[in-house]
Amino acid sequence: MVIATKFAQDIDPDERKPRGRMLGPTEIAGAVEGSLRRLGLDAIDLYYQHRVNPDVPIEEMAGAVKDLVDAGKIRHFGMSEAAADTIRRAHAVQPVTAIQSEYNLWWRRPETDVLAVCAELGIGFVPFSPLGKGFLTGTVDTTSTFADDDLRAQIPRFAGEALEHNLALVTEVKKMAGAKGTTPGQIALAWLLAQQPWIVPIPGTTKPHRLEENLAAADVVLSQSELADLDELSSKIDIQGGRYPDALEAQTNL
Repeated sequence: MVIATKFAQDIDPDERKPRGRMLGPTEIAGAVEGSLRRLGLDAIDLYYQHRVNPDVPIEEMAGAVKDLVDAGKIRHFGMSEAAADTIRRAHAVQPVTAIQSEYNLWWRRPETDVLAVCAELGIGFVPFSPLGKGFLTGTVDTTSTFADDDLRAQIPRFAGEALEHNLALVTEVKKMAGAKGTTPGQIALAWLLAQQPWIVPIPGTTKPHRLEENLAAADVVLSQSELADLDELSSKIDIQGGRYPDALEAQTNL
């Protein structure tokens, strides 16, 4: 089993503190110790910087992580939602093992430059929200409602006219899934798996049968023609609405 966890903000789950300011280099060691204690581990296999601190040079953050790697507290360094240049600068100080950022049929920004940097430097890519926060499973439509504690209730692309427009993408994915005898979610995951062998999506789920469905996507083979059709479909449909509320989007380094 490989254990991955993250650091970024001043938050202590034991004290139920709200998310606060971004941590600096001198505070990472304390965050690691807290995670090791809660997880019952001697070392963390993969430690991600969850968001880039805009007020601290990335070289200083990577240097602090390097010290912890040298001390045996961390085995591998990861980053999340980081821009290509930021990744390159961090990697020069402490080799980066994995980049975890959103990537799916309705958010393909990593293709602009991040995936190329990963290929060049030998860094794995871990797409979060590979199913578009449930959108690409085909279970969301204009009648869907979200609880107050569901982030999707605040996401512009899940609301009103934007959602109605965006459903055109899912309609086409459903057609392909029906023709292949799979689910829309499996098509979305299979598309990601076909992009590169070093891309490993992490779909989230709360239901065992959905976990089984997601795992079965590894056995779905898409032809070059089907992959081309999905690429064209995804590029042709101009997805409307932001992928996060403005405050959260401002924390990314893309």
